Amino acid sequence: MSDWKGRLTQYQSFMESYLAGRFLNEGEPQQKLFEAMRYSLLAGGKRLRPVLVLEFCRLCGGDWQKAAPFAAAVEMVHTYSLIHDDLPCMDNDDYRRGRLTNHKVYGEATAVLAGDALLTAAFSSLTAAPYSPETRVRAVETLARCAGELGMVGGQLLDMESEERACTQQEILDIQSRKTGALIRAACLLGVLAGGGSEAQEQAAGTFADHLGLAFQIRDDMLDVIGDAQTLGKAVGVDECKNTFVRLYGMEACQALVTEHTELAVAALTPFADAAWLQELAESLTDRRF
Repeated sequence: MSDWKGRLTQYQSFMESYLAGRFLNEGEPQQKLFEAMRYSLLAGGKRLRPVLVLEFCRLCGGDWQKAAPFAAAVEMVHTYSLIHDDLPCMDNDDYRRGRLTNHKVYGEATAVLAGDALLTAAFSSLTAAPYSPETRVRAVETLARCAGELGMVGGQLLDMESEERACTQQEILDIQSRKTGALIRAACLLGVLAGGGSEAQEQAAGTFADHLGLAFQIRDDMLDVIGDAQTLGKAVGVDECKNTFVRLYGMEACQALVTEHTELAVAALTPFADAAWLQELAESLTDRRF
């Protein structure tokens, strides 16, 4: 196993163990809610966002294991967004990560509540982190801004509204920067906060996240066309009528855009002395199959 894969596995295993200890709550009467929360939270996946939190913390000289509450918070918000995205009133998906979506197992009402509970638990996780009150307040503000009406949630609404018309290039960039990129930005910024990074490092992390988020979403759109449902763990070809990067630019141009934004993301890492591993992580996402 290479050093790169070794560290990735270390981060992922650490987060899996940390998340597995959440929401056990034995003795509470609302066990169905906790079960639904854990069903989606522990469904696997790349854990990209928490990995980014941990690595940026390390790059800034912090103890990356202490950043677990920040990393978990981002993953809770990401998971809640997936639960809600899969609902019949949104994308109406039956499968996620190779198994039935939350509402298919627990019903729509419980799925909504599980998502709500994960969202609120995320902020509880931030406030319980072992950092100064100032750092925790900044973390709450960062995640709220990136996940809320000006970020991920706002992007979801714009994406839904855009299905009724053709989008310009700038519009689709804005939608996806909010819908996908904003939470990746939150992860990177929370990592810098956890590590006690400088203002220059915070700005660089934001730029890295913005470009990585676009590269990630463009590759997602490509996988909806060329991907395999079994590998992806969800249906493919569902975005044919949506304003995707592939529909707007075509496959060849999209691959060039993935490369371009990945290179711009890597170029932003100059304020970090030991960014070779993160560079390799970013470059590995350009040809991912899931």
